[in-house]
Amino acid sequence: MARLKTREVLSAYSGDVIGEVPVSGASEVEELLQSASDLYANRSSWLPIGTRIEILQSAASIMARRHMELTLLIAGEGGKPFKDAVVEVDRAIDGLNLCAEELRKDGGTVIPMRVNPASAGRLAVTQFQPIGVVVAVSAFNHPLNLIVHQVGPAVASGCPVIVKPAKHTPMCAHAFADILKEAGLPDGWCRVVNTDTTAESEKLVTDPRISFFSFIGSPGVGWSLKSKLAPGVRCALEHGGAAPALVMADADLDLTTSSLLKGGFYHAGQVCVSVQRIFADEAVADDLIASLDSQAANLVVGDPSKPETDVGPLIRPAEVERVDSWVKEAVDGGATLVRGGSAITERVYEPTILADPLPDSKIGKQEVFGPVIAVFRTKSSEEAIARANSIDFAFQAAVFTQDIDNAMAAYSGLNASAVMVNDHTAFRTDWMPFAGLGQSGHGVGGIPHTLHDMRIEKMLVVKSPALENF
Repeated sequence: MARLKTREVLSAYSGDVIGEVPVSGASEVEELLQSASDLYANRSSWLPIGTRIEILQSAASIMARRHMELTLLIAGEGGKPFKDAVVEVDRAIDGLNLCAEELRKDGGTVIPMRVNPASAGRLAVTQFQPIGVVVAVSAFNHPLNLIVHQVGPAVASGCPVIVKPAKHTPMCAHAFADILKEAGLPDGWCRVVNTDTTAESEKLVTDPRISFFSFIGSPGVGWSLKSKLAPGVRCALEHGGAAPALVMADADLDLTTSSLLKGGFYHAGQVCVSVQRIFADEAVADDLIASLDSQAANLVVGDPSKPETDVGPLIRPAEVERVDSWVKEAVDGGATLVRGGSAITERVYEPTILADPLPDSKIGKQEVFGPVIAVFRTKSSEEAIARANSIDFAFQAAVFTQDIDNAMAAYSGLNASAVMVNDHTAFRTDWMPFAGLGQSGHGVGGIPHTLHDMRIEKMLVVKSPALENF
């Protein structure tokens, strides 16, 4: 067999080559699809639930032993600061154990029968079956944990899965697939593919042999691929937003400032629910801006492999250029540049704070996906909620207040799938529902919810005279 082409993987921080991965062409994509389809079609090869639990638990143990290696891999290819990469590995391990726990506790349901003449003498129960071949296309910003969120539930549900990691961060996916194999997952049940062209990627996603498509990435790509899925293919899309945080006049500014800085500058803002738009009551806006500026001055920016680093690079130089152009547009439109506003290197951008950019600027209505937060002064909570809801993206939101009525008004009024009270918009646990609304996504993420989507609840109805008087 001819050797596959390879692609170099670069350090997000230095641009140095840190590895390489194989690149598949059209024939390899076809082989992957047919192999996965054959595995699913051969029901005698399906993995028993107990075997899947053992594989998931074993994989979690292997990941724990390789914790430092995986942490440095995340920091290297993705640029996530070491301290946050440690947390990502912890979450990935917990995610695999969560997959196993879900299998232990969710065994189907009993459907009421014998409640009327039509259902007399019958017993009905449901059990779960794998939906079929899963294709997962992932994003760069959490290169291990996102893969776990897509592949872990597929393994748990018993589906063959083909995963296409982000172009710039493929090594974590390959490492995870190797870990699953070491944990006992048979050949073919999880395969990683890196493609060279859009045509090959579309063939992978739109092929009628797949049953579920999981996508994490930009809305333009996600919605386009959804429109091309074969009939009957289910999907889940996780895009992004421009997360709003409301700061009321009674907010605890110390708590608020530290939380907003973490939510806005975590992973250099490359998070789909990163704090971006802060709507602050005019009574506290100046104090909040000053506090954000003061605390941001203490952030350590630079090499993500160092434990002290708070803010690392963007994923590639083109993103630094884009973020810089958005900031300059906002300043040219009248925004006050409070802090930052410049590239430190071609790969690192200063943590940036803007005050009062125009609502229709890119910063005001689109996802910046960079280390930029903007503070907008508002005269009332009603105005803050209305301005927060004024764009087409909706995901998670936050409100900072000491008043329960303010918190409930924000929860009721904000266009969001989740509202955090006195916490930043990027808070997440891996078992909670995680869903973009409108242009921000389709379906519900979170490991239990993804596992549900990748299974069929199949009903068995038994009719027996012995049940007539039961």
